[in-house]
Amino acid sequence: MEAIAYVLLGCALMIVLGYLKRKYFDFDAQTASDYAEGEQIDLRTHLNGPIVCEGVIYGPTGRVTSRFVGDFEAEWNGNTGVMKEHFRYSDGTEQHREWRLTLGNDGRIRALADDVVGDGTGTQMGSAVQLNYKIRLPEDAGGHVLDTTDWMYLAPNGTIVNRSQFRKFGIKVAELVATMRRKDVA
Repeated sequence: MEAIAYVLLGCALMIVLGYLKRKYFDFDAQTASDYAEGEQIDLRTHLNGPIVCEGVIYGPTGRVTSRFVGDFEAEWNGNTGVMKEHFRYSDGTEQHREWRLTLGNDGRIRALADDVVGDGTGTQMGSAVQLNYKIRLPEDAGGHVLDTTDWMYLAPNGTIVNRSQFRKFGIKVAELVATMRRKDVA
């Protein structure tokens, strides 16, 4: 009986440590205020016009499951923008998405797309943008709805480095790392 108590105590301790790691020392522990200093990102400037995107997607084991390139076209009218994305994946498939973005004067972001369930919300502050949303995968990929957290970081040359994590029931099932840069920037 005493051995079972130690096993249960060990399991409880591991759960608590995992929670603390994720909450305070992991990807999800970041806040927009962590990046308040330095060059200021402005999506209306840094994600405007023709944009090229290159990246990889990691599966749940940490191995690359897909590589892609994308051509984006973003247009802004004041604080409202539309970004059309066309992705080409290493397996030959293609994907199109159109983001409809609204920026608040306080840095808040509202993001809508056809494969996003509800509204995406986020913040641009300092040199970073954080966006949270639920994305519905295509039916041929299971049609699952994943909780998504995007972090976009402005590099000194104007390139944006994007890191996204996708979770189902709180468990990370995929991660994306990509760069986005205006086509007129070498």
